[in-house]
Amino acid sequence: MSRTVILKRLAAVAAAAGLTAGCALLSTPDPVQMYRFGASATAVQQAAPASGGPLRPVGLRRIQFPEAARGDRILAITGTEAAYISGARWVSPADELFNDAVVGAFSDQSRNTRLIGPREFSRSALSLDIHVRSFEARYADEGAAPAAHIVARARLLQFPDREVVDERVFTVSVPASDNRVSAIVAAFDAAAADLSAQVVDWTDAAAANTPVPEDD
Repeated sequence: MSRTVILKRLAAVAAAAGLTAGCALLSTPDPVQMYRFGASATAVQQAAPASGGPLRPVGLRRIQFPEAARGDRILAITGTEAAYISGARWVSPADELFNDAVVGAFSDQSRNTRLIGPREFSRSALSLDIHVRSFEARYADEGAAPAAHIVARARLLQFPDREVVDERVFTVSVPASDNRVSAIVAAFDAAAADLSAQVVDWTDAAAANTPVPEDD
C-alpha cells in the first residue's frame, strides 16, 4: 500500500472521529417540562360581595421567599435531605408565580381592600408584608406521594410609624394524589390557592378593624 493511500485513510478516520465528537457535544439534553401554579387561586371561593363602602388601599410589599425555593426549580424535602425534582421547572420563578396568585386572589375575592402594587404611584397607610418560610414538596417517606407544604408569615403594617397592626402565620399542606410531577404541581396549585384565600380574608378583617388615620 502506498504512503499516499495510507495518509488518505488516516485523514478519513480523523475526520470521522471529529464528527462523532461534535455530535456528542451537540447532543440534545433531556427535555424539561414546564409547569405553573396559581391559576386556580381565584376558584377557591366565589368573589365575596363588596362591603358597599370605598375599598381600603393596602400596599403589597415584595413577597419574600426562601432562597432554595425562589427560582424555577421544584424543591423536594425528605427528612433532612433536600433535592430538586428532575425534568420539571416552574414556567417562572416560584416567588413571582406566588405573587401573582396572591394578587389574583385579592382582585377576585377581597370585600373591602384593594392591593397597591410596587409600581403604582398611589400611597396607602397600610402595607401587607408576606414572608414565605417554606415552599416545598414534603415527603414523609422516600417514594411516597408528597404534600405541597407552604408556610407564610403575614404582617399588616401601618405607616408612617410601621406599627404592626396584626400578624399571623399561615400553614397549608395539600397531599398529592400520586408521586408524579403533574400530581405534585396540582397539589401546589391547590395549596397556593388555599393560602392566598386565607390571607385575603385575614387582611380584609384586619384592615376593617384599623381606624383610618386623620389628615393633618
